[in-house]
Amino acid sequence: MKVSRYKKEDDITYALGATVVMEYLNNRPDLVEGVILHPKFSSEDTISRIGDICKANGITVATEEKPFNILSQKENCFVIGVIRKKGASLKAGNHVVLVNPSNAGNMGTIMRSCAGFGILDIAVIPPAVDHFDPKTVRASMGASARVNIEVFETFDKYQERFSENNIYPFMLDGSTLLQDTEINEPFSLVFGNEATGLPSEYSKIGRPVRIEHTSNIDSLNLPIAASIALYASTKKIFSGKA
Repeated sequence: MKVSRYKKEDDITYALGATVVMEYLNNRPDLVEGVILHPKFSSEDTISRIGDICKANGITVATEEKPFNILSQKENCFVIGVIRKKGASLKAGNHVVLVNPSNAGNMGTIMRSCAGFGILDIAVIPPAVDHFDPKTVRASMGASARVNIEVFETFDKYQERFSENNIYPFMLDGSTLLQDTEINEPFSLVFGNEATGLPSEYSKIGRPVRIEHTSNIDSLNLPIAASIALYASTKKIFSGKA
């Protein structure tokens, strides 16, 4: 099966690793154009499950070593999924909004947290890391197959379309403590760039929130902050009190 090093303008991306590939096969087999197994892959159970799903969905399976030399230098990668890119349109409801995210690993981890807490719609405001990049897909551990991501030209464009959402920018300026904030649905949890955070003008949008921590650290990293915010925002839903 022919593969090439990933480029943003490509129509396909790659899922690297058995766990990630299985997430796509189980949740979005319509996006899987092919699966490549490494000749040294020895998990008969996983090979059998991949074969069954691929056969049922008309997906090509090949066993080759060369694609792994091109796409992955990791010795523990034995399965590659060839994934067709498909844009998504966010539905009305609760969202996470990422303003200028720049790190593939962070974005992938946030995707996974969103999937875990049931917030499946993510808005991205550029400039931003490519959410289709194989590094992002792998960092999500396959959660990229479950979430919907739409890129908006500006935050204003996002807010115009979802004007009914309650906006909660996570920042220091003019903010209230998370534990003192009532998160009302439908909500938009808004996070800024890993290094610079949200621009100061976001303090005048919605109700700014901050996550308090000790002076032992200067800040929480973005995926941890997003996960804390997701937990706090969805705990009523999970407790059945929403």
